[in-house]
Amino acid sequence: MKIIAVAQNYFPYNKTREEALLNAENPMIFMKPDSALLVNNKPFFIPNELGVIEYETEIVVRICRLGKTIPERFAHRYYDALTVGIDFTARELLGKFRAEGRPWELCKGFDGSAVLGEWVDKKSLTDLENIDFKLDINGRTVQSGSTANMIHTTDKLVSYVSRFFTLKTGDLIYTGCPVEGWGRVNIDDHLEGYLNDTKVLEFNCK
Repeated sequence: MKIIAVAQNYFPYNKTREEALLNAENPMIFMKPDSALLVNNKPFFIPNELGVIEYETEIVVRICRLGKTIPERFAHRYYDALTVGIDFTARELLGKFRAEGRPWELCKGFDGSAVLGEWVDKKSLTDLENIDFKLDINGRTVQSGSTANMIHTTDKLVSYVSRFFTLKTGDLIYTGCPVEGWGRVNIDDHLEGYLNDTKVLEFNCK
């Protein structure tokens, strides 16, 4: 099982980030190991040795069949469910690695850094390109977004990634987080994620 993640995939990144997209034509992809996966409402234990840990709320899709070099027009056939996930990031370490031109795995792929909610069947969603999602912490909404604001659609992501990796049943794609709203998590925070109006994610930080 592969965890594939996408960076800088929401407008208006080019206007608000210190680092503008170098090539908006193609998605920016990175990977997380399977040990990063956190499921079943298990608590997230904050790794203090990594510095400030921040949440990034994302739509996650589940690959449902084997595929390689998938044309974008057929990509919708290769995923069957969506949910809300959290891409936890060691923010200070990420800044250091970017400045040094180093890979991101250590600040993006640590244990528990890929939180996953309960799956929602794709067939129950009327418009995959206009799904609202949000994250509440301690009862307050801290981040929200819509797939309508993606730079690269889910179908394009599936097609693009399949050019480099054979997609297999059970692989996950974290499709990127909205530009605004990410922030630090602290011990005893209670996180709840919503896909449209349905709560699909709930866990505590310890």
